[in-house]
Amino acid sequence: MAQTLLKQNHIILLVLLFSLLIEGESHKFSRNLSPKSFPFKKEKISHLHFYFHDIVGGDHPTAVRVAEATITNTSHSLFGALVMIDDPLTVGPERTSKIVGRAQGLYASADLDEFGLTMVLNYVFVEGKYNGSTLSILGRNQVMSSVREMSIVGGTGLFRFARGYALAKTYFLNISNGDAVVEYNVYVTHY
Repeated sequence: MAQTLLKQNHIILLVLLFSLLIEGESHKFSRNLSPKSFPFKKEKISHLHFYFHDIVGGDHPTAVRVAEATITNTSHSLFGALVMIDDPLTVGPERTSKIVGRAQGLYASADLDEFGLTMVLNYVFVEGKYNGSTLSILGRNQVMSSVREMSIVGGTGLFRFARGYALAKTYFLNISNGDAVVEYNVYVTHY
C-alpha cells in the first residue's frame, strides 16, 4: 500500500512538472525567426501613380469633418479640424476615371500658422495584382507646397513589410467648396 501511494505521488509530481513545462512554453512572448523561413521572394521597388479625389462638397462627400476645436472656424489654417475620408483613387484625374483603390483614414489640420495636415490613412487597392493589398501612410502634408512627401510606414498583402514615400501634387482645387484632386507618385519597397 505504501508502495502504491509512493507511485501515485510520483505520477502526480511528474504530471505537475510536465504541466508547468507546457504552461511555461505557451506563454512565450517572442522568438527569433530566420528571414529564410518566410516565403518571400527578392525585395523590389514599385512605383504607383494615381489620383486622389477629396470630395468635400455636394450630395456625396467622401471627406467629412468629424471634429473641430473651438478656434477652428476663426483660424486661417483651420487648426483643429479633423476629417474622416474614404476617397477614391483613380487612374486619371477625372472623377469618372477607373477606380484602383480608396484612401481611407483621416487628416487633421495640425499647424497654427499655415495649412498643414497630419495624414493617417491607408491606400486600399481594389484593382489588378494589388487587389486586397494596402499601404499605410503617415506624415505631414503642407498643402500649399507644390510637392509634399509623406512616409509609407507599412502595408498588407503584397505590401507586407512595405516602406517608402508618397509624393503628392495638387492637380485641381475648388476654392469655393474645398474639393481637390491630388496626383500621387508612390515609391514603395516590398517583397
